[in-house]
Amino acid sequence: MAQTSALSVWSRMKKQPLAAVGLALVVLFLICALFAPWLAPYNPAHIDLMDRLAGPSRSHWFGTDELGRDILSRIIYGARISLEVASSVVALSLLLGLIFGGLAGFYGGALDVTINIFAINAFMALPGILLAIAFVAFLGPGLINLVLALAIGGWVGYARLVRAQVLAAREREFVEAAKALGASDLRIFMRHILPNIMQPLIVQSAIGMAGAVLAEATLSFLGLGVPPPTPSWGAMLNDARAHLFDAPHTVVFPAIAVMCCVLSFNFLGDALRDYLDPRTRLSVGL
Repeated sequence: MAQTSALSVWSRMKKQPLAAVGLALVVLFLICALFAPWLAPYNPAHIDLMDRLAGPSRSHWFGTDELGRDILSRIIYGARISLEVASSVVALSLLLGLIFGGLAGFYGGALDVTINIFAINAFMALPGILLAIAFVAFLGPGLINLVLALAIGGWVGYARLVRAQVLAAREREFVEAAKALGASDLRIFMRHILPNIMQPLIVQSAIGMAGAVLAEATLSFLGLGVPPPTPSWGAMLNDARAHLFDAPHTVVFPAIAVMCCVLSFNFLGDALRDYLDPRTRLSVGL
């Protein structure tokens, strides 16, 4: 059975090369984040002013920055920050979306109107990144503040998706049967509705990881992310702005890391959407 499943996955990967690339990159970044102390050749905070702005070489594969710190080591440790922030933001946004979207979709009526107007639509009227910038600027930079700031603007998309899915699922026959048997509202939602709306939420979460990585890099670039000397891809790009022409490697490698990480989750999200949607699976021959 396991061998058949593995062959099935491999056959799907061959039909979707971008999915294989996305999965491979996600695994690579996860390995970097989990095993950074063993993979990084140098201490990411070690300063060597005698070797500042050195180009790529055998001793420093990606070169060094303006303080002589090894760029490869900082990129590897930066993967830990990016994925930690992104996964926390997606988890918190999904939780808030399930709560507010689930309540609005399940009960409907006045509660639905209230949540829609005073919560979902109100937050949608504000650009998420500007709301995050204002939040972090008010509370100060830091990992927890960064996660909260991004989740405040990111939960609305999950809430709208959950509400739409719950509105459709609550009219299904198995939900009506559970109500007729006297099941509680919480049991109906957790046991009957939630498992049937997980597919679009999984896809949305994968794509949301890409957005969260990019948003974290943006705030760190603006100096509103994790405080130094903690390695962050966005902060590395901010520090390298002054050396774009005399030491372009200080910009190129962190930018490539951000680009590859964002693309990997987008590729993975598209592959999950094609695989989890039966109509798409039939159309593409999966």
